[in-house]
Amino acid sequence: MIEKVFRSDDVPSVDRFDEWRKRLGRDVSPLNSHSDQGNAFRAETRLLRLGGSRVWSTVVDPAAIRRTPELTRQSDPGVYTLILPLSGGNEVAQAGREAVHGPFDMHVLDPSLPVRLRLLGSPSVHLIGVDVPKAGFPLPAAWMYQLLTRRLPGREGVGALLSGFLLQLTHDTDSYRSSDGPRLGATLLELLTALFAHHLDNANENNAPNSARRALVLQIQTFIRQHLQDPRLTPPAIAAAHHISVSYLHRVFQGEGITVSSWIRDQRLAHARRDLADPVLRNTPIHQIAARWGFPRAADFSRAFRNAYGIPPKDYRVPTATQLPLSPARDTRQAAPPHRH
Repeated sequence: MIEKVFRSDDVPSVDRFDEWRKRLGRDVSPLNSHSDQGNAFRAETRLLRLGGSRVWSTVVDPAAIRRTPELTRQSDPGVYTLILPLSGGNEVAQAGREAVHGPFDMHVLDPSLPVRLRLLGSPSVHLIGVDVPKAGFPLPAAWMYQLLTRRLPGREGVGALLSGFLLQLTHDTDSYRSSDGPRLGATLLELLTALFAHHLDNANENNAPNSARRALVLQIQTFIRQHLQDPRLTPPAIAAAHHISVSYLHRVFQGEGITVSSWIRDQRLAHARRDLADPVLRNTPIHQIAARWGFPRAADFSRAFRNAYGIPPKDYRVPTATQLPLSPARDTRQAAPPHRH
């Protein structure tokens, strides 16, 4: 669990905004930004790495931020970003939609797409943000596209669970050990998935067939996550457990732009990567971690890991102090965004 801290007060006033912008570009993604505060600009940001995810808390003066089409072509951070405003708020525009969000109005963005964001507050804005890798994320890209910029209330239901977790997580960082990072990251992933699935169900409650199919997919995905370590986890076994045919199982998943086998592989790789980053397991041989997550042949695991993340597993397992989350080399599971009218 690594923490980085940036304080504008530690930088000469004439360089504060430029240094903040550069740090933002390195830690999040390259951005165009502007502030009217000039030399009076102030910001403080704390960045936590939880396995492959990042959580950042920032108090910053009003500013305008953009990911232009040119910047999205130059780099793809390969993450979804959730923003939780605590004070102040922001205006956001992405995917042909515009919205204004206030305190505890959570919303999700895709930095792979152009986006405009204005941070609004007096005198400053307090935000918590989450960057979670798309690779291995339980929900397909086409579903996530539906959620972009939408208000996800953070004071009620599943949203309150997530916002409470993020507030506690960023409030008392001194009490955590480095080995807590991957475990907290797993909890974060579960809460994010629950929140997004909840709002996807609500958005499609008037479309009974689609909602039923989504519910079935989520049910199957939960079953798969619970049995990832079982070598007998195959499409026929999954279909039998849900009283459907194998062909129907494939059709349900293909309708979302993914396959059953690729989703199982991505989940197993994501869990293996989490274990490789866990300091508690640093002495566990890589082949044992691979076998634990359904890869009995070390060569098959190494090849699949390299294809997914761009480096072999032995190179990913580096000392905790320098461990960085990976951007996926590719993600064959991601579906293209739906056609915009």
